Amino acid sequence: MKILVIDIGGTHVKVLATGHRKFVEIPSGPKMTPAKMVSAVRAATEGWNYEVISIGYPGAVVHGRPFTEPHNLGSGWVGFNFRKAFGRPVKIINDAAMQALGSYQGGRMLFLGLGTGLGSALIVEDVLEPMELAHLPYRKGRSYEDYVGLAGLGRLGKNKWRHQVKEVVKQLKAALQADYVVLGGGNARLLKELPPGTRLGNNANAFQGGFRLWNKRYSGSTPDRFVH
Repeated sequence: MKILVIDIGGTHVKVLATGHRKFVEIPSGPKMTPAKMVSAVRAATEGWNYEVISIGYPGAVVHGRPFTEPHNLGSGWVGFNFRKAFGRPVKIINDAAMQALGSYQGGRMLFLGLGTGLGSALIVEDVLEPMELAHLPYRKGRSYEDYVGLAGLGRLGKNKWRHQVKEVVKQLKAALQADYVVLGGGNARLLKELPPGTRLGNNANAFQGGFRLWNKRYSGSTPDRFVH
């Protein structure tokens, strides 16, 4: 099966397909609507051969469809018919979940994306469960995201932020009984030392996750009824 993977971000949309070694990067931003995204992707991949599509979406996804509008893009994503627009079957999951799936190496894995906010996903024995841990209460009336997201980094400074990352990893790893934690997102590179039981992820793993979405081994993560 030949798969086109689309990783949607606030500044760029990255695209890769089966049989291609290098991804294509398309500028995004607050004026990018889903229709503009589809048009740009189709133009950038003209001549590419693919049968199905995986989309990593920067927002909540429920039952294979965007549930909330993205913060850093244009409007119209909720309710948009991606299958009709592309003319191919489409699977959509949260972007952090897609990177988590590509980072997975068996067992119980917790993925935490340290970026503007805090992305999160749990995978247990090949089954992916996207999570929304970011806004749960953590300390002093603030959420986990308030401490380890970009706002927390700015408020606390690097050293205190690194300490909070270690504490958050320790708490969530224990609470979810994870065998190991993968730290992804652009700010993970700021850590001098990794907390025990963790390893660094890689943004390129999002493409691997997109390819895995169509693998029967991980079919429990995206049931057939959620293919659009």
